[in-house]
Amino acid sequence: MSEPKATGRSEQTRELIVQTALRLFRQHGYEATTMRAIAKEAGVSVGNAYYYFGSKEELIQSYYDELQVSHMATSRAVLAAETNFAPRLLGVLRARVDTMVPYHEFAGKFFKLAAEPTSPLSPFSAESGPARSAAVAIYREVVDGSRDLRLDPDFRQELPELLWLYSMGIVLYWVHDDSPGCRKTYLLVDRTVPLVQKMVSMSRLPGFRSVTRELVDIIRSVRA
Repeated sequence: MSEPKATGRSEQTRELIVQTALRLFRQHGYEATTMRAIAKEAGVSVGNAYYYFGSKEELIQSYYDELQVSHMATSRAVLAAETNFAPRLLGVLRARVDTMVPYHEFAGKFFKLAAEPTSPLSPFSAESGPARSAAVAIYREVVDGSRDLRLDPDFRQELPELLWLYSMGIVLYWVHDDSPGCRKTYLLVDRTVPLVQKMVSMSRLPGFRSVTRELVDIIRSVRA
């Protein structure tokens, strides 16, 4: 489906539909919420709603995209201020949690949909490709802007995707975190980033180089 012309009014309408859909998903559940109900609540025609989004799945993909844009914007300050790997990664991961916290109330509902391997909402699906690529690009910025990293070139190339997978583990924990303000998720980030930094730093030690090469080979074989 072709995208509508990006005018200020059309962007406002898109955002209204997305936010209305998220609210109705939270109140009534994903399956029980129809495009007709979303359009009615948003005050637009059903045809207009379908003009912007061909399905409910496209609405959720738009939500993913908005989260990714917000994450990048929130990460900019730390990426501009920090030049070492650990504080850059820490800031980006904490920014990721910051952008997700407002949606924690109904994260579990979306997770059940995203966990289905054949779902277009899976983070590994083709439909999620743009959001996934944008997420990996943030971690590539983390790596490329870290002046203290001395890495094997092949490992450096694959590290951003590994960091994205690590961040997905953080997201999974966040979905199930019932602590006030998701305090335990922030603690998990704070405690694991130093470990990741140590493991990455050790990758160039003589005893670990063969392990690093094998890891790179595994990643590329699985991807192929």
